[in-house]
Formats: sequence, structure tokens, C-alpha cells
Amino acid sequence: MNIKHISSIQNPLIKQLVLLKDKSRERKKRGLFLIEGIREIQMALKGGFEIDSFLFYPDLFSEKDLNHFSSAKATSISITKEIYEKLAYRSTTEGILALAKSKERDLQSIKLNSKNPLILVAEAPEKPGNIGAILRTADAANVDAVIIANPKTDLYNPNIIRSSVGCVFTNTIATGNTLEIITFLKAKNIAIYCAALQASVAYHTQDYTNATAIVVGTEAEGLSNDWLKNATQNILIPMQGQIDSMNVSVAAGILIFETKRQRDFK
Repeated sequence: MNIKHISSIQNPLIKQLVLLKDKSRERKKRGLFLIEGIREIQMALKGGFEIDSFLFYPDLFSEKDLNHFSSAKATSISITKEIYEKLAYRSTTEGILALAKSKERDLQSIKLNSKNPLILVAEAPEKPGNIGAILRTADAANVDAVIIANPKTDLYNPNIIRSSVGCVFTNTIATGNTLEIITFLKAKNIAIYCAALQASVAYHTQDYTNATAIVVGTEAEGLSNDWLKNATQNILIPMQGQIDSMNVSVAAGILIFETKRQRDFK
């Protein structure tokens, strides 16, 4: 195995990687992003992402450890502690990063193989931690697709990669604006169930065994009127305490697993 070595933090590649870590605009412009950690890189490979290069700090991750990723044809670069600490995002870390190529996430990229697909739609989620948690829920329930409407954070944000534990690579994910997504769902005869307080019924009273999209919004803003006007039915999770809403990823989990319960016992 031919290993390159970079020791200067002023190296042009290292400067580019720092920008990719910190700047969404740079990730979008170059179509590249950084992945940190063994599990996350393995998930990216499983999801069919192309790895351009591996960067490893030999005191934490040996040359032999690169065999973890033997399926990837990529350049391997050893780096110094100073460079690694500049690029790494986590305090507890494993000494390995990968430079990967982005994938298109448009609606046309979604392939629905099920006759009764289950889709989770999140409108304008902003916090990477919530997005990551939603993607983990989607993975746990094996939903057919996750669609992000009007995204405010790019999907290759290091915090999304970390909080999704790599599920951002293996879920079927697309993005688009609200009206595009509504048109897409209606064209495929997928019923739209919107989590909302207005004109709603309790979520467990509905039948989700046919093609279904569960749509959630943010705690602060809820869903836009376009969703509420086009919903098959607005649904709510009855609150029994003092507040009228819960974290979006928790709400998504409750609604998605109700659909799974119904389908498992149909």
C-alpha cells in the first residue's frame, strides 16, 4: 500500500479540508465532505459513497487498520497530531477521516420499491442533532425514504453525520421545496398525514397501512399552510402535561412506529 505523508498544516489540501469541515458553501461548491470515525466511514461505503482519500493519525489508527476499508480504492495519507486535531470534530476520536464525494439528493433520485411505501417528511429542520435523530429513527423503522423540505442545513454537516451515527449515508434521502414534495407525493398516490394542532384528530385513530407520508415540522414554527391545506388528515399526539408540543425527532418516532405497528399486525 502506497502511503503519502503530510506534516504541514499549511499544506493546500489540509487548508481545503478545513474549509470543507467548517463551511457548507464549500462542501456544496466542491461536492466533497469529510467523514470522521470507523463506523461512519463503513456506513458511507455501505451506502455506496465514493471515498477519495483516507487521512489517518498513526498514533491512534495504524496503517494495518486501513484494512477496515479494503473495499475502497482511495489514496491513504498519514498526518500529524496537529493536522488531525485541526480536522477532527470529536473530542473522543479514532484517528481516521475520509474525504468523500457527495451524492445528488433530488426527489427524482428516490426509488420506491414498496407498493405501500412509508415516507417521513421533515419541513425546515435546522438543528443538526434533530436531523440526525430523525435519520436514526428512520433507519430503525426501515422507512422507504426521508425527505427534507426547505432544508436549512446541508446533509453533510459534521454534526448530522455524527448524530445520525452514519445513517445519513444508508437512508434513502431527498430534499426539495414544500410544493415540489407535495406534488411528488400526490403523483404517487401517497396519503399525507401532517402533525399539527389545527383541525387534527388523534394520531392512533388513522389507518396508515396504505402508502403513507408522515410530515413533521419544527417545534417553533410547525408546518406551513401548504402542508395543512394538502393533508389527507392532520394528526396530533395528545399531550397530557402542561406543554402542547414535543421535540420533532421524538414526535416523528412516535408517529412512524405507530404506522409500523399497524402494518406488522395487519
